[in-house]
Amino acid sequence: MENSKNLRSWLDDMKLSHPLVIAGPCSAETEDQVLGIAHELKDTDVNYYRAGIWKPRTRPGNFEGVGAIGLKWLQKVKEETGLKTATEVANKNHVDLALEHDVDLLWIGARSTVSPFIVQEIADALEGTDKIVLVKNPVNPDLSLWLGAVERLSKANIKKLGVIHRGFSTYEKTKYRNIPEWQMAIELQTKFPDLPLINDPSHISGNRELIFDISQTALDLNYDGLMIETHHDPDNAWSDAAQQVTPKKLVQIMEDLKIRKETDEEAEYNQKINNLRTQIDIIDNQLIDTLGKRMKVSDGIGELKRQRNVAVLQTNRWNAILGKMILEGESKGLSEEFVLRMFKAIHQESINHQEKIINAAESVKIKS
Repeated sequence: MENSKNLRSWLDDMKLSHPLVIAGPCSAETEDQVLGIAHELKDTDVNYYRAGIWKPRTRPGNFEGVGAIGLKWLQKVKEETGLKTATEVANKNHVDLALEHDVDLLWIGARSTVSPFIVQEIADALEGTDKIVLVKNPVNPDLSLWLGAVERLSKANIKKLGVIHRGFSTYEKTKYRNIPEWQMAIELQTKFPDLPLINDPSHISGNRELIFDISQTALDLNYDGLMIETHHDPDNAWSDAAQQVTPKKLVQIMEDLKIRKETDEEAEYNQKINNLRTQIDIIDNQLIDTLGKRMKVSDGIGELKRQRNVAVLQTNRWNAILGKMILEGESKGLSEEFVLRMFKAIHQESINHQEKIINAAESVKIKS
């Protein structure tokens, strides 16, 4: 598949004055719930009303969706509010039922994107459709797998394509439910600048308090739209309660977001420099996070040294590390002077952490 302006024609044809917005509850729960939320969203920036009909849960026993009956509720949403509808599909049966109920936009979820077999089954079922089909990133950070899913759909003569960035699973505990790995989405954007890119701050955050900041970062990186889970009573939602916002809050988020538009050469320059600065901010945050993790390891080393009464400073190891890092830095275009200063500072902070642990233990001995 090659990049082409035609990739974004379906989005350009909408002539939106704001980013594309896909919003609605994580799960369709009842007819009243689905219709009630839709009526609250009908006169907002929302372009597509989303609701999960089939919910692939990580573990069995949790709510896994109302099933096909929910598609009838989405039909009523369209009839009563004029909103176009959207839902996730994970197999041929889902596709057939969604098309039968005239769902306007379908997306392939992160758990499905990981399997070329599932994606091919969906592509075959959708072959030649004029519906919009979006692909969420796979749960693991694999750009080839993500693009491969898009390519399978493209080969099935599906013209209205796009991708959704919803973050990636990790075993680490972070402030995110799914770590963004922004750099991967940026790389995808570089390879296919005209492939519409939507951000899903709800699944990245897992926490409604982070949705605005993630959304703003996405817009600063020139994303084309947002998918935000919206519920009239988020705390009592049947699935993913913590990451859903009320319709009122969604409207406020959209009003507060700064949307950068290209109107002239100066605006284009500002947009590009803001994009690059946002990338630097993301990397700087990653650096701080990595350094924090490194110091936790240093704390563990300090505790071991305390137990064995070993000196904090190990000169031979330090010199070996420094020499290795200078060579690594040179391969990345970093000067020897910079690498020396940086690692001396890191090393000193590591020593400070270890000495603090040892001194704290000595202080306890004296007091006892």
